[in-house]
Amino acid sequence: MASPRLETFCCPNRDAATDLVVSFQPVLFGALSLCSAGLSLFLTALQILPKRKGYRRLGQYPLPKPASSTRILFIVSLCDILGCTGIILRSSIWLGLPTIIDSISVTNSSDVWPEVFCVGSAMWIQLFFSASFWWTFCYAVDVFLVVKTSAGISTIILYHMITWGLAVLLCIEGVAMLYYPSISNCESGLQHAIPHYVTTYAPMLLVLVANPVFFIRTTSAVTSLLKGRQGIYTENERRLATEIKIRFFKIMLVFFICWVPNIINECLLFFLEVQPDINDGGLRNVRNAALITWFIMGILNPMQGFLNTLAFHGWTGFDVDLSLQRRRELAWDSMSTSVPTTGCYNPVVGTTLLYQSHVQEGKKSMTGSGQHAPDAISVLSEGSESSTIEIHISSELRDFEDVDADGESLENSVRR
Repeated sequence: MASPRLETFCCPNRDAATDLVVSFQPVLFGALSLCSAGLSLFLTALQILPKRKGYRRLGQYPLPKPASSTRILFIVSLCDILGCTGIILRSSIWLGLPTIIDSISVTNSSDVWPEVFCVGSAMWIQLFFSASFWWTFCYAVDVFLVVKTSAGISTIILYHMITWGLAVLLCIEGVAMLYYPSISNCESGLQHAIPHYVTTYAPMLLVLVANPVFFIRTTSAVTSLLKGRQGIYTENERRLATEIKIRFFKIMLVFFICWVPNIINECLLFFLEVQPDINDGGLRNVRNAALITWFIMGILNPMQGFLNTLAFHGWTGFDVDLSLQRRRELAWDSMSTSVPTTGCYNPVVGTTLLYQSHVQEGKKSMTGSGQHAPDAISVLSEGSESSTIEIHISSELRDFEDVDADGESLENSVRR
């Protein structure tokens, strides 16, 4: 899991509150974290791998390259996978070599490798989960900008600079402040550790506070955009707006479930730290609540990866397609079609499946009386098979309409 207490535990002179939770049933906690991270890694990888049944429904027309929001969701899943990998490695070492934990607790020990492993694994986990927070925030910003300003995929470079730059900078700054002047002799005191906790929880709190605001404003903008297409708000437009709201709600619900226990646990541990004696009988309920939320964190934090993919894409199934030959055929079919300006769609990048039937339905419901809208919303309905929504502002809809019109004309002529 991702908690600043894991970095604090690497200090031999750690505080009593950190020692309380980390030293309580370490074998059971490590086993639960290992199982949760392993299951989440497997299911997340299964979710984002290409599926055969999805590709069979792509049709004959090439699709545009994935929007920046689609790439962001894919990167969020990769960050979750890498974070789970760090949890699996750390939990496996702690379970297989329990003497490492004892070596970390020895002050002025000549063996530095246990501390190096403790700090390295904790920073690895913290870095990628922090990057996942920043990318989740960028996703909320991106969908808002796409609807309001038709921002293109070029902004993905800026997102990379912001997310990885802030994640690395805050991680290094927090750890440097925590381990000053050295890992084996960290400064004690709550004030010394506060900067480390602030840099850890800042991106998490940003997502909890800012993302709902961006999602609400995006939903309002989409609703206004749908109403402006034909001047009326039909059942189709209402259904699309509802699906977008549900998708945003599920994303925030997953985040709240997985990370609110961390905030609760941190508040309880801070309360214990300011007490003169955390073993006082009157603090028994607080200690129990801190231990319970600690174990809940160990289970829910790694599961964010899999739960995110369910919120993003729904359940994509087990029908994985790892055939390189099939990918080449799909790429060749896309390049050989009659719309060269749109580029070929790479089925490996991202896992959002853009079904042609939903595109056609969205086009019919959002364009009015033969007039082509310069900016179109392509929304994937959240059903049993597509199970995802993507807001995509694109001027390439005209090309798709022309191709569809040619196809319909050809079908009519064949029937006659």
